[in-house]
Amino acid sequence: MKQSVHAKRMERQHRRSSGIPKLNLVSLMDIFTILVFFLLVNSSDVEVLQSNKDIKLPESIATTLPAANVVVMVSATEVLVGGRKVANVADFINSDDGDIQGLKKELDYLASRKPFASDEEAEVGREITVMADESIPYAVLKRVMSTCAQTDYRNISLAVSQVADSSVPVETQAEAPSAAIGG
Repeated sequence: MKQSVHAKRMERQHRRSSGIPKLNLVSLMDIFTILVFFLLVNSSDVEVLQSNKDIKLPESIATTLPAANVVVMVSATEVLVGGRKVANVADFINSDDGDIQGLKKELDYLASRKPFASDEEAEVGREITVMADESIPYAVLKRVMSTCAQTDYRNISLAVSQVADSSVPVETQAEAPSAAIGG
């Protein structure tokens, strides 16, 4: 039996469409490439300081971005440098010694690993960020900063949580960074 042209065309179309569909990977690769470039470009805009659940930072309207340097965290019970415990607050709060020995030892070690880059840096001192709980007594904070200054970490910044300034228009506040340091 002879098939008509229309029947032959329908048979060819049926054979073509009955095969396993193929996945077009070109567009999928384009999407992933764009996603990777987007993440690479935008990942440098985020500045995140180390956090500790025991430390609640004071609030400020400062807009200065945090610098990447040595971080000293002071909670109600302990002093940490780079996440490592170096002293207990109870041990040095009642002592007459001016410096915090564990903190001094750790900062001296870190300073020995990274010498001054220039004479100007030696004159100003090394940079350090102090993250202290807002309820820490000033006497404790003063001892921490004094110990930092004794070990040539004289460029001290205090970490704060940024809050919106009510005197600044809302459009400007949206552009402000989420973490700030007042120094």
